[in-house]
Amino acid sequence: MEQNMNEKQNPATEAPKKRSKVFLIVLILLVIGGGWFGTTKYIHSQHHEETDDAQIEANISPAIPRVPGYVKEVRVKDNQFVKKGDTLVILDDRDLILKVEQAEAALATAKTNLGVAEATTSASRANIASSRAGISTVDAQIEAAKVSVWRTSQDFDRYSNLIKDHSITQQQFEQASAAKQTAEHQLQILEQQKNQVSQQTNAVASQSNATSSQISVAGSVIKQREVEVDAAKLNLSYAVIVAPEGGLVSKVNVQEGQFVQAGQALFSIVISQDTWVVANFKETQFEKMRIGQKVTVHADAFPSHAFEATLTSFSPATGSRFALLPPDNSSGNFVKVVQRLPVKIEFSNPADSLIKQLRPGMNVAVDVHL
Repeated sequence: MEQNMNEKQNPATEAPKKRSKVFLIVLILLVIGGGWFGTTKYIHSQHHEETDDAQIEANISPAIPRVPGYVKEVRVKDNQFVKKGDTLVILDDRDLILKVEQAEAALATAKTNLGVAEATTSASRANIASSRAGISTVDAQIEAAKVSVWRTSQDFDRYSNLIKDHSITQQQFEQASAAKQTAEHQLQILEQQKNQVSQQTNAVASQSNATSSQISVAGSVIKQREVEVDAAKLNLSYAVIVAPEGGLVSKVNVQEGQFVQAGQALFSIVISQDTWVVANFKETQFEKMRIGQKVTVHADAFPSHAFEATLTSFSPATGSRFALLPPDNSSGNFVKVVQRLPVKIEFSNPADSLIKQLRPGMNVAVDVHL
């Protein structure tokens, strides 16, 4: 009886021993697995730097009108792909057309004023030539008058001697005296006429100089009016807003009939042909990072796909330095905070078709191979 009872109790005493062995094996496996995992992570950390504080970036070009006006037509929709030069929005250009016509009319007036100034200058120059010819004529008449004065003076002197001897009559003497006085008066009149003609010539020359300066002024006004015409035509061309680059249109926040101001952002165009990654690494991770190192990128949208990339540049300052209100540690209490420095990472495999499906703002995790 006792032997049977001991045999029944043996299985009960052996069961805890078996369970203890299973627990011990599991514990050993866990220790080995944990050690292997920790060792691999340590080795990986010595040759890699990782962060999940990274996003996809791309160039975003806003559609901005250069002139104010009412929207006449919107030719794009949300999320539409456009090519460079495609028409996005058309503004009402009737006011701009009137300004072009007004500028062209002012240009025509300026050209007419130039023609009038040139004609006046030509007439003034002709008057100068006529006045100078009149001076030459008066000079010839003066020379003839001087000869007449000399001749009558000689006759008067001879008659003065003859009248003393009563060789001539008193009438002949008076005639010689009158002829002398007449010649002298004629010479004085011609000299006065010469002075008047000279003064007129000077006046005409001054007027010609004034009209010549008016030509220069009219030419300058024409250039100014031409610039105004070009500016008006340029503003007219701005009534059609075109895509500066090809890409995808964001949400279109403009409607037909809406008044827009110059410089107002209507919507944006995401230039998706060129995307890159901006990763914000801690400052304690920069010791071994260098430009040109290989990078593996995993996007949250495609977790099973590894994108090949290259580290291309470092930001010149930490992100906090570019904040609207950068921290000033010289005032108040100082609390040390680990800073992050943006790093630009560019994709190095253009044949990867999934790159075109990445959108700016998507979260990614990057692994820099040190």
